[in-house]
Amino acid sequence: MTVLPDDGLSLAAEFPDATHEQWQRLVEGVLRKSGKEVSGAAAEDALSTMLEDGLRTRPLYTARDTAPDPGLPGFAPFVRGNRPEGNTAGGWDVRQRHAAITGSSADAVLTDLESGVGSLWLVLGEGGIPVSQLHRALDGVYLDLAPVVLDAGRDTEVAAEALLGLYADRGVDPKAARGNLGADPLGYEARTGTPLGCAPFAALAARCAGTYPGLRALTVDALPYHEAGGSAAQELGVSLATGVAYLRELTEVGLSVEQAASQLEFRYAATADQFLTVAKLRAARRLWARVTEVSGASGAGAQVQHVVTSPVMMTRRDPWVNMLRTTIATLAAGVGGADAVTVLPFDHSLGLPDAFARRIARNTSTILIEESHLARVVDPAGGSWYVERLTDELAQAAWRFFRTIERDGGQAAVLRSGRLRTDLATTWAERSKKLAKRREPITGVSEFPLLSEKPVEREPAPEPPAGGLPRVRRDEAYEELRARSDAHLARTGSRPRVFLATLGSPAEHTARSAFAANLFQAGGIEPVTEGRFEDSGATEVVLCSSDALYAEQAAQTAESLRSAGARHVFLAGRPADHPGVDSYVFAGCDAVAVLSATLDRMGVS
Repeated sequence: MTVLPDDGLSLAAEFPDATHEQWQRLVEGVLRKSGKEVSGAAAEDALSTMLEDGLRTRPLYTARDTAPDPGLPGFAPFVRGNRPEGNTAGGWDVRQRHAAITGSSADAVLTDLESGVGSLWLVLGEGGIPVSQLHRALDGVYLDLAPVVLDAGRDTEVAAEALLGLYADRGVDPKAARGNLGADPLGYEARTGTPLGCAPFAALAARCAGTYPGLRALTVDALPYHEAGGSAAQELGVSLATGVAYLRELTEVGLSVEQAASQLEFRYAATADQFLTVAKLRAARRLWARVTEVSGASGAGAQVQHVVTSPVMMTRRDPWVNMLRTTIATLAAGVGGADAVTVLPFDHSLGLPDAFARRIARNTSTILIEESHLARVVDPAGGSWYVERLTDELAQAAWRFFRTIERDGGQAAVLRSGRLRTDLATTWAERSKKLAKRREPITGVSEFPLLSEKPVEREPAPEPPAGGLPRVRRDEAYEELRARSDAHLARTGSRPRVFLATLGSPAEHTARSAFAANLFQAGGIEPVTEGRFEDSGATEVVLCSSDALYAEQAAQTAESLRSAGARHVFLAGRPADHPGVDSYVFAGCDAVAVLSATLDRMGVS
């Protein structure tokens, strides 16, 4: 045992270190009190959480949870960031997205740039700003100072020429141009199902490499796969396969592997699962470093990452909570070493964001950089046993998925065969089960919904390209239920109702009545907790009490309620043999199925 100097701050220095086995035995004791008889590693497994991709997070990580050496910041394999100084010089690039320049958004571009935004992400063509209006969108913008990133789909060639023409017209030195022309033919095919040839975009890359050294030509956009329900490993694996496909195309037109790699920027999603997001960005750099190494370009440098807060996690109900989700996601992106971060406004799912929403979005990054000083530390998560292990496990899972894509012919082949769609759909189906059972809660939607909330109205946004992979949302099943309730309210003047029949004292029924009220409101069903059932206007009732009182009173109470007109009797608690009870609601039940069936019985369509 090491003897420490007496500095007045010693804590338990005279005691030996606790062992992992001692901790496990303490866990066994706690679990035993809850009725679980497990020992050793099984006790630890009981407290573990299964993630997608076969990953598992354990309750305790120690120095024995080894991972490969991540290297140093700014050096291969770039796990710890692509620059030795990280983002400490000024934080990450705050990049704002714009898909319209009409109405309330006409002056938004200049307002953003004057208020902390560092670069612009312009959606052009179908689902965005007409290419012919690009000059208007950039009116007053100093193009030698503000990098511009285009996202124009099938109109990429025309949009790129328009931007290069603006550079020439405004006298911008080609060496001063910064940004990305946004060519992503495979990403467009994923969105629309329509193939685009790579040859024109390879020519753009060669042109950028020769004349515009600060301008990239291609984006490897992983958002279409994330938005189709893909897991973190699938998102990474697909991005690698897409990047490899583009390397092949670019080297065929004469670029070296190093030049080809320098023409790519990768776009990933950041979610409110902060540790998984941090690990994903760190793993992405490691994996791409491996790809460039085996391609013969070990000096190609680190992967450049543009990170966007996840559209999948954004909700339409209680959209204000999206501010909290995007804050956590942005923090994770910054900790993970993102080069540029786009915070989607909290009202993104509702239409075009208003000025307040755009302000909150850009200030999210500003607060984390300027007030929280997040960028002052290089690789803040580095050295964490948990993060290092998760980074390695995620990288391994992503590499396996990438290899299956290459085995089946590459990214274009798996897109066109339907295999990728099936893989992503399978992942989303499994996640949907967790969402339906509220194992993955959605605050304001599946948990703690507010039925009296007034809807937030926004100017409609342009319809994005469609026809390829689906776009999913975590709230979609509950949104469908709430829409049925809204339609019923509009027709009848009231929402569908359920009566909560409480038995015994508040101490005996409060927990379960609160649970039931929360559950039914998630489907737009108003819980009635006061008065008599006969006066409630409800046809369905939930018994709420303790197990002991259920044994004594449930059957008789159910019979009395049926005599009073109840058509369906629930009991809040685990399924048991209670005469007169039709079904049960409990933690872990399929809430979506329960709520949908309830609305069906009520005739709410």
